Amino acid sequence: MVGGTPTRDRIHLYLCISMTKSDYIEYWMNTAQDSSDTMEYLHNGKRYMEALFFGHLFIEKLCKALWVKNNVINQPPKIHNLVKLLHEANIEVDEEQLVFLDILTQYQLEGRYPDYLRRLYHQTTERKAGEFIDQIKTIAQWLKDQI
Repeated sequence: MVGGTPTRDRIHLYLCISMTKSDYIEYWMNTAQDSSDTMEYLHNGKRYMEALFFGHLFIEKLCKALWVKNNVINQPPKIHNLVKLLHEANIEVDEEQLVFLDILTQYQLEGRYPDYLRRLYHQTTERKAGEFIDQIKTIAQWLKDQI
């Protein structure tokens, strides 16, 4: 403690010790739902690229819930690659899922960097975003069924 108040590291350590595997999974599931809600809100507001960025977060958080479920430790790696997360969670994906997850990961990576924003913005049409969101929902349900 510094000056009578707990430090951030001690608080984090306490929370990590006091949380069960189920708590961690619930955390990832709840925050995934928040990202899904944001994805829908942005899509309805015609913010298609941003909607897919949150679509990636939605799937990433479900992957992390599965990772926690299928691994001994409760803290998933701090990575954003969906295929790698599923591989480390011992989840098999088919070729179609693999291709889509790789494309969706681009929205996480490229959506963060200004150089790519303009290119992504022009590529992300209403139709494309709608199709992607349908695929995101399908994959999300497939992931939820395994949690």
